[in-house]
Amino acid sequence: MLQKKVCMIGEFATGKTSLVSQFVHSIFSEKYQTTVGVKIDKKEIEINNKKVNLILWDLHGEDEFQKLRLSYLRGSSGFLLVADGTRSHTLRKAVDLKERVEKEVGKIPFILMLNKWDLQEEWEIEESEVNKLLANAWTVIKSSAKSGLGVEEAFQTLTLKILEE
Repeated sequence: MLQKKVCMIGEFATGKTSLVSQFVHSIFSEKYQTTVGVKIDKKEIEINNKKVNLILWDLHGEDEFQKLRLSYLRGSSGFLLVADGTRSHTLRKAVDLKERVEKEVGKIPFILMLNKWDLQEEWEIEESEVNKLLANAWTVIKSSAKSGLGVEEAFQTLTLKILEE
């Protein structure tokens, strides 16, 4: 069985932990949980008749007080970059984080998740911003850790990209 390390990165409170909980355990909690350091989960999936054991590293969110420890990314096969659609600055932070990750570990497969799609009435990210990223060959998936929208798709798509490497 293949084992692949996948990191969840993004600014604090974008929903990284909730996305992992939804993917691994099919649960969502309204209670906010701050990740301290890194939280590791596992889930086995099957893609193209191959069993893949995903080792999910949920990294603490970056904010003005705490920078992402890029050393956590070493050995990663790919990463999910998470932005909160209700806070447009988290998309700019995600773009910056992607560049920093590539400087640290090189180009590895990633997917941008625009999370909190269930809060569309509060959405701040403009479609034009998303279109620029799509034009640069980014894979962008709108997701909701609460409803599960796009969660399975994002992990499956990332795993496919990793297997194609």
